[in-house]
Amino acid sequence: MEIATIAVIALVGALAYKLKALDGKGIIAAALVGVITIIFGGILPFLALLTFVLLGVFATKYRLAEKIERGIAQEGKGIRSWQNVLGNGLAAVMFLLIEYYTKQDVFWAATFSSIATANADTLASELGKIFGKAPKMITNLKPANVGENGAISWQGEIIALIGAFTISLFAVVLTTQKVEMLLAVTIGGFMGCNIDSLLGATLENKGIINNHHTNFLATLLGGIIGGVIFLSLL
Repeated sequence: MEIATIAVIALVGALAYKLKALDGKGIIAAALVGVITIIFGGILPFLALLTFVLLGVFATKYRLAEKIERGIAQEGKGIRSWQNVLGNGLAAVMFLLIEYYTKQDVFWAATFSSIATANADTLASELGKIFGKAPKMITNLKPANVGENGAISWQGEIIALIGAFTISLFAVVLTTQKVEMLLAVTIGGFMGCNIDSLLGATLENKGIINNHHTNFLATLLGGIIGGVIFLSLL
């Protein structure tokens, strides 16, 4: 691995620590994910992950004092752990490795749809707490509390769609099927975000899984959905 790559990852890690986005173990986990991503996927999936991290930091820190006061802030005041990193990034790495060995565009779609799911969910969750009005439970559309697992709002859904679309812009460069890829990643990420809400409202609220499991399952399923959509559009 080139020295420049190591330097970039070290710089990103230092920035994440300085911004109090990740704790020590979270930095190590993020560095490993970054190294694997660059080695097996190149710069574009790394930039997509970096975009997710930076937008996530912004969204989490945005009006953080207000979120803390209202009791709806991210656990640890926005400082995420290695479990958060793997919950949001492991599925993407899995799809990326499959793409590396198969050279099939469908796995690019799955990789970026997984990242799009993580980005859409983080932005919708963190910004939806501020801008979302009259949230409803995704399972029955009954009124829900702000920040409650499974709570959605139309403002949060729009933010989620924008978050997924943002990641799709990195994916279109890697294929000649650009429209298909853009649609697959955007829709896959958006649906993955809502799967996250559905899992939160059901399995997580019942204590069967925790938030990290929810994130992993949502990014995994979002990636699969994106891949299936890509194939169906060909």
